[in-house]
Parts: sequence; C-alpha cells; structure tokens
Amino acid sequence: MKRRPPNPVSDDDTRLFRESIGEIRRLDEVAAPPEAPKPEPRAHMLEADEAAVPAELLDMAFDPGLMEVGEELSYLRDGYPPKLLRQLKRGQFSVQDDIDLHQMNAAAATATIADFLAEARHNGIRCVRIVHGKGLRSKAAGPVLKALTDRLLRRRDDVIAFASARPMQGGTGAVVVLLKG
Repeated sequence: MKRRPPNPVSDDDTRLFRESIGEIRRLDEVAAPPEAPKPEPRAHMLEADEAAVPAELLDMAFDPGLMEVGEELSYLRDGYPPKLLRQLKRGQFSVQDDIDLHQMNAAAATATIADFLAEARHNGIRCVRIVHGKGLRSKAAGPVLKALTDRLLRRRDDVIAFASARPMQGGTGAVVVLLKG
C-alpha cells in the first residue's frame, strides 16, 4: 500500500495556527557537542578464553597448545571439487556458528552434534565450527570426541566437507564444517 502525500496546508490554516499560538520567541541554534572518541577495541573472547585455561595445563613444563595430538581431520564428499576443501582449510569460509563439546561424554556429544547441525541447516547456516578438543586428558585410546566427530560427520548426507580448524580457531582441537545449502 502506497502512502498518500499529506494535504497541502492552506494560507487560512497557517494564519489560524499563528493566531492560536500567539507570540513566539525564536531560539538561537546551539552547536551539537563534539562526538566522544570511540573506545579502542578489546578482544573480550580472547581474555575470557585465557582466563578459562585449567590450572593443571598452566603448570606443565611445555605448552600443550604446541603439541598436536593425532592428525588433522579432512574430508570432502565425492562429486565436489578439491578446491572447496583447500578453501575450507585456508579459512576462506566464514564460520557462522560454533559449539564446544568439552566435558561431554560420547552419547551427549553425538546428540549435541546432530541437534546442532540440524538447527544450522534449518537456519540456513552453511559453515560451522565444532570444538572437540585435542584429547590431552584422554587415556591411551586417544582423543575420543575427535574420533567420534570425524565418524559422525563422514556419515551425514548434509556435510559437504570438513577440515581441522586454523590455529587461531582451535587447530586440531576443532573442525570447520561446510554444510549443503
């Protein structure tokens, strides 16, 4: 529906308005105050992540972040160009949502991944990150959630490709997933 333009104000209406209002006193224009300087950006998430590092990891004689447990995860569904996987590994897709599986057991992680990917597809999200951890506290069997995430993602029809995240996004402790549109 189009808006109609307002009716023009007649001279009689203007005169009647002025008579009703009476004498007026015009105000001097006041200059607007200068804008306050914008604050410098702060990396709030980085600060929160660093504050959340468990004490036992800080006491180690080496940096566990430098220790890569297991290999990088990488997968491309048949029928898609290898260029897509290279772009994913280089971080050329913008991660639109993520989830962290830390402190979950295998059953909870399985259900969480399924729900998370279904919700992402429903919301039209094409690129997500799943943080599964590096398995630093796992027993001799190796990182449980990492292997579980790898198996689950390979079985899903809505997953086009996935690859271990770039170092600043979690490295081999996270995977970036590209979903069908």
